[in-house]
Amino acid sequence: MLTLTNNPYSKIIIGIFCLMLIWWAYITANSLKDITINFLYGAALGVLPVVGSIFGFINAIKWGSFKSDIGKALIFLSIGLMTWGIGTLIFAYYNLILQIAVPYPSLADLFYIISWPLWAISMINFSRATGVSFQLGNIVGRLILFLVPLFMAMLSYYLLITVAREGIIDLSSGLLKVFFDLAYPIGDVVILTITVLIYGLSFKYLGGSFKWPIVIILAGFVMNYVSDFSFSYTTTKGTFFVASWVDLIFTVTFFLLSLGVSLIEPSVLHRKSGRNL
Repeated sequence: MLTLTNNPYSKIIIGIFCLMLIWWAYITANSLKDITINFLYGAALGVLPVVGSIFGFINAIKWGSFKSDIGKALIFLSIGLMTWGIGTLIFAYYNLILQIAVPYPSLADLFYIISWPLWAISMINFSRATGVSFQLGNIVGRLILFLVPLFMAMLSYYLLITVAREGIIDLSSGLLKVFFDLAYPIGDVVILTITVLIYGLSFKYLGGSFKWPIVIILAGFVMNYVSDFSFSYTTTKGTFFVASWVDLIFTVTFFLLSLGVSLIEPSVLHRKSGRNL
């Protein structure tokens, strides 16, 4: 079983995450809002995905980069983390330099949204590496393939249609904002569906070697869905501010995704599987 103590990258990720939690707790305890310390926290929020992407690139090289499915999966996932980090720095530029507290929609959203197709491609490559296609031939595999997208579609309908009627998707706020309000959760659902399929169809693959990294990445995409929906909701209601509870969810999201890519380290997985991926 993979352990955090065997992976030096994960220690750095956990250390950054703990510092972010202490910082957020200080801001929350003192009820600080729309001041420099909040905006600096928002800028620092981009550190986790950027550092995580660097570790992901390092692991991808160890896997042979584009020569292996896992290498390709890590590359696309890491590029997505990097673009999200860049988007966060642009968001912070609006905060600190242009003095715009909530720049949404903005140029930052362009970099955020680029992450979604990159992550989808990454998950598809993970599916190839974990042998999902071979398991689709059995009854259980086909049942999972049918039920997971159905559940995700029902969840999306409820959140985007039923809840939207209560004002989360506000047509009067402009077409660009409506586009991102819809694009974020739809993109999240697509990625989450693919990830759940991978996990459901490869749970025992390689003696469980992939189980915990994939579970952590899956949890990250679940939290990403929650954080994007919460951001759209609070910005529409006018209650969002940098370093609020929404940013705490974003912090957890990119802690999980960064931790996940740091744990997919070939020296450990190869010892467990003995298979060239």
